[in-house]
Parts: sequence; structure tokens; C-alpha cells
Amino acid sequence: MPFYHKLGNIPHKRHIQFRKPDGSLYYEQLFGTVGFDGMSTNSYHEQRPTQVKAIRSQYSVAPKISKANNIQSYRFRGFQVAPEDDFLESRKIVLTNSDCHIALAAPRKSTTEYFYKNTDSDEIIFIHKGTGKLRTIYGNLDFKYGDYLIIPRGIIYKIDFDTEENRLFIVESHAPIYTPKQYRNWFGQMLEHAPFCERDIRRPYELETNNEKGDFLIKVKKKDEIFDMVYDSHPFDVVGYDGFNYPYALSIHDFEPITGRIHLPPPIHQTFETTAFVICSFVPRLYDYHPQSIPAPYNHSNIDADEVLYYVDGDFMSRNDVDAGHISLHPAGIPHGPHPGAAERSIGKTKTDELAVMVDTFKPLMVTEEAMKIADESYYKSWLEASLP
Repeated sequence: MPFYHKLGNIPHKRHIQFRKPDGSLYYEQLFGTVGFDGMSTNSYHEQRPTQVKAIRSQYSVAPKISKANNIQSYRFRGFQVAPEDDFLESRKIVLTNSDCHIALAAPRKSTTEYFYKNTDSDEIIFIHKGTGKLRTIYGNLDFKYGDYLIIPRGIIYKIDFDTEENRLFIVESHAPIYTPKQYRNWFGQMLEHAPFCERDIRRPYELETNNEKGDFLIKVKKKDEIFDMVYDSHPFDVVGYDGFNYPYALSIHDFEPITGRIHLPPPIHQTFETTAFVICSFVPRLYDYHPQSIPAPYNHSNIDADEVLYYVDGDFMSRNDVDAGHISLHPAGIPHGPHPGAAERSIGKTKTDELAVMVDTFKPLMVTEEAMKIADESYYKSWLEASLP
């Protein structure tokens, strides 16, 4: 995140002695990105964070690519992904390229038996259904319907769910995830015209400090492999930290839409960015108010980006026959736009109640075998006049 946060107790200066009540040293750790040039956090631990006792097993979680072509438009019925007890096992990658994985998950249970650390990717977990608490080495965050949870790579965490009915839309990014630079000034502060600001960003508020020895299982993801690593001390042993690199939450309901007299392009909905893709939020908003406006989007070819739209709630005005949890994939270079009749239906309407998350990737996405289990393979024909409702 591009602004400073402090939690717990820290010394006056970095890299100086910081002693416990018994006179021994706390153990400092620099948690940094992009070498020593990116955002970082300095944390102070009860125990050395380096004490590995065993590596018990290793197994692959790499997505299996289907033989389906990647020029066809698809619809995937996301709620057909079956719930599973385990958080990691429930994650099903449906689309992937060398920059990111896009996954669905319906976990029933909290992560009680292990901690998790993704060293490959920053993660954005969108909460479609469920409430609970994200517990991390750098403090805890409560979450609910509509929250984006942003977890930078390398952060150790658990998730506590309040119920067994949970639906998650997850994007794993091999590049760091930032707030869009067009919304920030040269100091990193969010500008006045930005659709959200620092007040909307929820930072960790509750620091768990455990000073325990024993066998603590951390499932570590690296290069699409999971390693079961046993550490000698509890990973949540931080007494304090400060810096710019920490998990945070932003509710899609706090995104303030930008509107105009005529239809504006998708970048007005941008919420997060990386060097390889952007994430946008489509939220309830007033329609275009030019007297001859067509609120539905115009037909367009994303020559340089695959477009993924995850439908969350409401009535998505440009599509026919889409429900909550559906995902549409529109490949780069292939024209797409409103379904037959949608443009005509939109004329004269004053507002929309749609809620959706969009991911535009700058490299082509590959469809996985998991995706094909929930695919509507005839979706690409839905723009034919015969498909009018």
C-alpha cells in the first residue's frame, strides 16, 4: 500500500537494539518487495522467524490446461463449483496465464490445522458470500460480503469463517498489486477525483502475539508447488511493525462510480492495477444522462486484453441470462458487446444496480480443466439474433 501503517511496539530507529523485558533481543525482520526498492515492512518477533524443523511433503497445485481453444468466448457457472471443507483444496483455478491465476473457491471450514503463505503471488480474495476474520502475521481484518482482501505475497495467514456457506473469487498476481497510479499524486496520496480514498481502506487493527514453541505447520506455495514446512515457533509472534507492506481490505460498496453524459470506458471502474492486468469494480450508479445516450456499452474489440467479468449481484444490463457467480471470458481481438436487445432496453433507463468484478489481462488466458466442468460452450453464439429473449 502507498501509505504508512504502524501496529504494536517498535523501537525509535530501525536496525537498533530492541530488548524484551528480560533483556534479550527481539528479532527484527525486513519484509520487502522488488529487492530493496519496493514497499517493505519492519517487524519485531519474539522468536527467530527462520527456524525450520522439517519439510514433510511437496505436491503440485499447478492448473491443468484444457484442450479448449482460447479464441472462443465462454461463460462459466461459478456456483457449480462444489463446496469443500479445506480452504486450499477448495480453490479451483479456472483461468491462467504466466502473470496470474483466476480461481473460485467455496470453503466450508476455517483454516485451523495450518498457516498458509503464497510466495508466488499477491492475492486478491473477493468475498461473494460469507463473513469472518482474516488472521495474519501483521494483524487481523474482519470481512464480509463485497470485501476485497489484498494479501501481499509472503504474508502468513489463516482465515476464520463464521459459517460453512462461503463463495470466493480469487486473483493471484505474480506482479505486485497497487492502487491505480492515475488516482494518486506524486506523494502517493489518493486524489480528489479518485473513486475511493484512504478512509475506505481498512488496515489490520488487531495484532496477535504468540510466544510459543512446538510444531507449527505452514503450507508454503512456491512455483505452483505446496511445501508442508514445520517451524519451531508460532508464526504469529510479532510484537510490532511499521511500513507500507501489509494486508488490507476495501469494500466494493465503498467504490464511488464515475459517471458522465455519454457512456464512459471501463478504465473509470479501475480499482487495482499490476504491470500485467487491471481489476475493475462495476457498482450501482446513475446511467448516462445525454438526452440521446445509449447506456449500454458499445461493441468493442479488446485488441490487447482478455476480459473476464465476474457477476456478483443485481441485473447486469448488457447481458442476457447471467446470474450471480457466473464468469464471462471475452478473448482479446474478438469483438463483443451488449447482447441482442440490451442496447435497446437500456435507452431511457436512469440507473443500474449491477455489481461485478472485472479482470483485464494483457496476455491471453488459458482455460483450465476445472473451468470446462462448469462451462457453457455455446455462449459464443449468444450474440446471434436468434438468441433474443
